[in-house]
Amino acid sequence: MDRKKYLKEIKRAVIKIGSSSIAGKKGGLDTVRMGKFCSETAALFKSGIETIVVTSGAISAGLEYLGMAVRPKEISVLQAAAAVGQVELMHKYGDLFSLHGLKIGQILLTREDTARRVQYLNIKSTIENLLELNVIPIINENDSVAVEEIKFGDNDRLGALVASLTGSDLLIILSDINGLYQSDPRKDPDSKLISFVNGITPEVEKLAGGAGSTYSSGGMLSKLKAARICAFSGIPMVIANSGTEGVLDKIVKFENVGTFFAPQTKRKVRSLKRWIAFGIQEKGSIYLDSGAQEAVGLKGKSILPVGVIKVEGTFSRGDTLKVFSHDGKLIAKGITNFSDEEIKKVMLKNKNQILKEYGMDMCSEVIHRDGMVVFDENDYE
Repeated sequence: MDRKKYLKEIKRAVIKIGSSSIAGKKGGLDTVRMGKFCSETAALFKSGIETIVVTSGAISAGLEYLGMAVRPKEISVLQAAAAVGQVELMHKYGDLFSLHGLKIGQILLTREDTARRVQYLNIKSTIENLLELNVIPIINENDSVAVEEIKFGDNDRLGALVASLTGSDLLIILSDINGLYQSDPRKDPDSKLISFVNGITPEVEKLAGGAGSTYSSGGMLSKLKAARICAFSGIPMVIANSGTEGVLDKIVKFENVGTFFAPQTKRKVRSLKRWIAFGIQEKGSIYLDSGAQEAVGLKGKSILPVGVIKVEGTFSRGDTLKVFSHDGKLIAKGITNFSDEEIKKVMLKNKNQILKEYGMDMCSEVIHRDGMVVFDENDYE
């Protein structure tokens, strides 16, 4: 397939660089590898492509600084290492980009920062302002304070969310592997690289293995999850080896480097709905009968109380819910107009019944279509 079809004009790109691509074999930061990355990123930036960097490496840098050869298991120690290592990481980036006459700006995020719409938009505004000032935004998860409930999970997902948030034209994930293979190349030396992927199907997911490196948290499966977010948001994505000479330049010139993941092109998803889909942590779930499922999935209708057959979780008005079919298939996410207790009162009841029992205040959609995003098969991770 021709990548040029999906990369007609790249004005803005997000580059995610993994720990395995900037860390030394024994941990810490590899200045030579970081220098190569910064040099190629600077060239991309100076060519007129607005470039946003999502980086890992804070914990790896911190472990070396603290003299720890083995990655500790205690979360509190890892957080301390991240706090120390983030300073080292940004100092190194600052020095290396300054060699090319460029300035950098640091943004540290947790998933909680994207959960509220105002904060989400403020993050976007900060990134936009940095780019206007000719400053390269360097984004990392705030590992020094993040706990499991507010973690993105890995920086592949964070890279995809940043690409979606900023309306980028391309996400490049640089790793220590050439891309997606037919089987694990570490176990099967005859395995062939897959150059083009058009949709994250269950068959494609089966090709992904587990996390690969001592100092990284993401494996191929996390990269496929990132590809799904990008595909839904209409953004192409490439996984490539950071060690390839001129890798960024080759990618933006449509060369067949790494694995290219085609975006979804049949529909455009508005910013608000991308935020609902991937920016917010869900607080609960509702299940629909077959009639409501068809109305939502095929006709673009809102969810009415009469079609709700089951409620899970404890939540309030304004929280985000997962919406499942009667047989447990995820079909949508949306912002609820009712609490869990309120839905339990009105579910399976029509408007006349609700009006008679509870009055006009309870005669509303459970989730309005404008505050809901509907998924096709394989859309959601």
